[in-house]
Amino acid sequence: MRIVALEEHLSLRRFSAEVDPGAMARRGYLGPNWAGPRGDALDEVDGARLKLLDEAGITVQVLSAVGPGADIMPPNAGPDFARRYNDEMARVVSGHPDRFKAFAHLPLTAPAAAADELERTVREHGFLGALINGVTDDKFLDDPAFEPILARAEKLGVPLYLHPGIPPESVRKVYYDGLNDPRLSFAFATAGFGWHWETAVHVLRLVLAGTLDRHPGLNLIIGHMGEGLPMFMVRVDEVMTQFAKGLKRPISRQILDQVTITTAGFFSQAPFLAALLTFGADRILFSVDYPFASNQAGTDFLRDLPVTPSDKLKIAHENADRVLKL
Repeated sequence: MRIVALEEHLSLRRFSAEVDPGAMARRGYLGPNWAGPRGDALDEVDGARLKLLDEAGITVQVLSAVGPGADIMPPNAGPDFARRYNDEMARVVSGHPDRFKAFAHLPLTAPAAAADELERTVREHGFLGALINGVTDDKFLDDPAFEPILARAEKLGVPLYLHPGIPPESVRKVYYDGLNDPRLSFAFATAGFGWHWETAVHVLRLVLAGTLDRHPGLNLIIGHMGEGLPMFMVRVDEVMTQFAKGLKRPISRQILDQVTITTAGFFSQAPFLAALLTFGADRILFSVDYPFASNQAGTDFLRDLPVTPSDKLKIAHENADRVLKL
C-alpha cells in the first residue's frame, strides 16, 4: 500500500544557530536544545530517517521546518534566511525525489516577501505549499497583513498547513505557567494540550473574520485529527451563527469545504471516529508527526483502521495525491 505522510519535520541546527537567542526566549523556546532528545532526528535526513520510513512502509515523507526560524526573525533578515533554508530542503528532496517532498518555510514577519518565497519554491523547487507554525507577532492569518500570502497560495493552488506553534507569552502566563516544573508548563502549553486548541482557534478566526469567504479557493490542512474541531462543529454553528451575519456560508460548511485534516500523532480510535463522522474519509490524510511520533505506530494504526479498503486507500495516499497534486 502506497503511504504518504505529510506532517513530518526537520529542524536544521546550522540554521537554528543563526536565530537570536533572545527572540527564541521571547517566543517560548526552552533554550537552543528546545527539541530535547529529538534534536538529532530533526537534523538528520539521509540515514536513520530513510531506514525508519522503509521499516514502517511509508512511501513518501513531506518535509517541513519546525522550531526557531524565519517567522521570529526581523523582516529584514527573515527572507534571506527562509530562501537559504528552502534551498537546502530542495537539495535534500532532490537527493531522494521518490521519497521526499517539501512544504516551504516562510518569512512571515515580511508577508509580501513570504508570498514571493512561496511562489519561488513552488515554481523552482516543486514545493507543495507551505507550513505555518502558529501565530506571527501574536497575529493569526486573518490579520490583513497576511493577505498577500493567502492570495498567493490561492492563486498557485497550493495548500497552507496550519501547524501549531508555541502560544504567545501573555497566553502562556495566564493559562499554562506556574506549575511545579517549567517543562511541564511548556508541555501543557504546547503538544500536551494548548497548541492544538490554538490551531482550532486559528481556523475559526479565518472563518469568522470572513477570510475564507474572500478566498474560497484557499485550501488549508490541519493535523492531530482535526485539532479538536470534529467535536465542536455542531456547537460553533449553534452558538455563533446568530452573530456571524456577514458570512456567505455556514461556519461548519466553510471548514468542510476548505480544510482537510491529518492523523498526525493521534493513533487511537475515539478521535479518529469523531474525525471520520465529521469530515468523512475524503478529507482525512495520513500523517505521523515524525520525529515526535513513531512511524511504525502510525502505519500500524493506519492498517488497523475500521474502514473499508477503499477508504483506507484514500487516507493512506489518494487524498494526499489529490490535495498536494502528487
